[in-house]
Amino acid sequence: MIKNISVVIIVKNGGKTIKSTLDALSEFSDVVVYDNGSTDNTLGITGAYLNVNLVQGDFLGFGMTKNKAATYAKNDWILSLDADEVLGADFLIGLAHLSLNQASVYQIFRKNFYQQKHIKHCWNNDKIARLYHRQKTRFNNKKVHESILTDKLNVVLINGFVNHYPYSNISDFIKKLDIYSSEFALDNIGKKSSSPIKAVLNGGFSFFKTYFLKRGFLDGYAGLVIAFSHMATNFYKYIKLYELNRKK
Repeated sequence: MIKNISVVIIVKNGGKTIKSTLDALSEFSDVVVYDNGSTDNTLGITGAYLNVNLVQGDFLGFGMTKNKAATYAKNDWILSLDADEVLGADFLIGLAHLSLNQASVYQIFRKNFYQQKHIKHCWNNDKIARLYHRQKTRFNNKKVHESILTDKLNVVLINGFVNHYPYSNISDFIKKLDIYSSEFALDNIGKKSSSPIKAVLNGGFSFFKTYFLKRGFLDGYAGLVIAFSHMATNFYKYIKLYELNRKK
């Protein structure tokens, strides 16, 4: 059992993926699942795990919600996961051999999938800080694209992979597009300027970058779907911001 690290997950309607996520966490004695309004079978699935502390609360934006969820953890070392991320066996071995240092934050190395297809170009494999000591740092308060504050801290990569399954169908893209674009607009109202032409240009460049510069076309059908989703997300991010700025 891993007793000095608490895993913290925030979730809403994660019933499609959270069982795989929790199955891979059997070695952890403390897993906090912070649910913010699930209406699917997430609560039923989560309640079956003896090492899970299920908490229900409000969504305050991704950064603030992850910080709030971490307050329910038993340990100061926090491994923050999403409800669609699954720890690999090699990652657990790497974590077990890690000598934790409070002056450091630790990155996970993610493989990204659409359905069961490994996406090698549009998304690439990415490194993202997820393990930290809560007496030393926390997530920033951004509503979207939140990250752990790493100023004056070393950043260390944990060996092994975490598999990421963010989308199981087209509807998932549409739902997340709406959520992320709204949170971006709310986070930047009065801070960034926007206009319809800026929305169009950002959306168009996002498609070009994802499909051509990143060679998303090599990911086949999935690459086209992802590139179009990036285009739509960026368009709606800036058009929603434009409307909010006008109202302000």
